[in-house]
Amino acid sequence: MPIDYSRLRSLTARKLIRALKKDGFYESRRKGANRFFAHPDGRTTTIHLHKMSQTFAPGTLRAIIGQQAQWTEADLERLGLL
Repeated sequence: MPIDYSRLRSLTARKLIRALKKDGFYESRRKGANRFFAHPDGRTTTIHLHKMSQTFAPGTLRAIIGQQAQWTEADLERLGLL
């Protein structure tokens, strides 16, 4: 079942970063407003961040969650995002 990203519209950068770290990602580096996260299995993701309270557009969430972090709906439930 595909992920309904409209349900994640209120997801803040703080919650997303907390979920990334809970799943094993670590912040590998920073450059300006970009934070780069890496996972020991080789997955990487980038978050463009100005404030920890900012939210993301559905397309941005699709890129971060679906393509880069490669999370499924079960992963989102396990991490407390759904």
